[in-house]
Amino acid sequence: MAAEITAMLIFLVMFGLILWDKIEHYIVTLSCAALTIVLVFGIEMRNGAALLRTLNLSSVFTTDFWHVSSESGSSSTGVNWSTIIFIAGMMIMVAGMARVGFFQWLCMKLAKLVKYRPMRIFVVFMLMSFGLSMFIDSITVILFLATVTVELSEMLEFDPVPMIISEIFCANLGGSATMSGDPPNIIIGTSLGLTFFKFLSNTGVIAVLSLGITVVFFFLSFRKELRSNKKKIDYSKLPSPESAIKDKGEFIKSALIFALAVVLLITHGSTGLTVAFIGVFIAALTLLSQIKYAKEILKNVDYKTLLFFVGLFIVVGGLEETGILETVAGFIAKVSGGNRYAMVAIIIWISGVASAFIDNIPFSATMVPVIKALAHSQGIPVTTLAWALSLGTDIGGSATPIGASANVVGTSAAAKAGHPIGWGQYCRYAAVATVIVLAFSTVFIFVRYM
Repeated sequence: MAAEITAMLIFLVMFGLILWDKIEHYIVTLSCAALTIVLVFGIEMRNGAALLRTLNLSSVFTTDFWHVSSESGSSSTGVNWSTIIFIAGMMIMVAGMARVGFFQWLCMKLAKLVKYRPMRIFVVFMLMSFGLSMFIDSITVILFLATVTVELSEMLEFDPVPMIISEIFCANLGGSATMSGDPPNIIIGTSLGLTFFKFLSNTGVIAVLSLGITVVFFFLSFRKELRSNKKKIDYSKLPSPESAIKDKGEFIKSALIFALAVVLLITHGSTGLTVAFIGVFIAALTLLSQIKYAKEILKNVDYKTLLFFVGLFIVVGGLEETGILETVAGFIAKVSGGNRYAMVAIIIWISGVASAFIDNIPFSATMVPVIKALAHSQGIPVTTLAWALSLGTDIGGSATPIGASANVVGTSAAAKAGHPIGWGQYCRYAAVATVIVLAFSTVFIFVRYM
């Protein structure tokens, strides 16, 4: 009993410190991971086997870690090295693309194609935010989109705030569509043996339909603020999209590598290549294609986020090994009375509400073992619960300015440019859109899977 209480206290302290946001998150999770190893596994459990299962290092040296011949779910627990390696590989690819000006060029090119009309840019940038976030971390997408949006707003004289709020929401929505779009989905997919195409054909369908609802909602909400400026635009004074390209040859290589990454992710269910393999392969190609700038690219990798994941998985492993997560699963089953509809609704809405205020990454990592236990004990397909968890965590994070990292990045970029976005202004639109999309997702899951 002491081990269970200690593991739970460490977890609650970790969550509290992350929410407090005064100490860097990777320091919080690594410190709590060290406490879990010493106090839970060492002093109270005295179980070396449980610690080894949680560290999960042996899995990296198995054939199935890099190539699998079936789509069966992963039964491993503890540190999810597939998630960490894949995210690291994508970070390297994105850093290489950013260095050659890919994102800046794309934003300016699309703005030019729609003749710099604010309302057209508004719609196109929402669609681009959704599309890019299906494959690239939403933080990177919003960082570049928000910057370009502010630049365009100054040249074309429109308010960038409505556009940035809409881009943030669509980035989180796009992240829910695929396995590679958002860290929670990567955790869910690699933990349960789900493929990119399985996400695309399930959460992807819901996300695309929700995108239509979202575009209409934000269009009606902001149409007055973004009406075309009557001022005549002098196109000769606007920067050309090509001016963003640093090196044409490396630009083409980066675009081809990105296209290859998309193809590998879409087909990995049939090729057997794991996301860990894809991450390493794409990272190696990026570094080789820009060998002169390899050190610069590697310096831009967010190592703190990777360490954050390691610490997080160890703390959650402590909860799993002490049986606490099975207790949580039993509690949800009891509250729902064994009713499948109630169980799915609880998962999607609790995930949504929780992710609006706390980081959705630790929440999803905690909930994966819970939905596994629920599926086993209640006879519900684990994939149905996985889609509910994915949509709840990804979409719920859009509701507040602190719900997801992309929200913080977007609102910070606006504030630095002299356009602060308060909680009231943000939530007035994003929270309403979140409730609408979560309600639609709940009904869709009920109709399609129950």
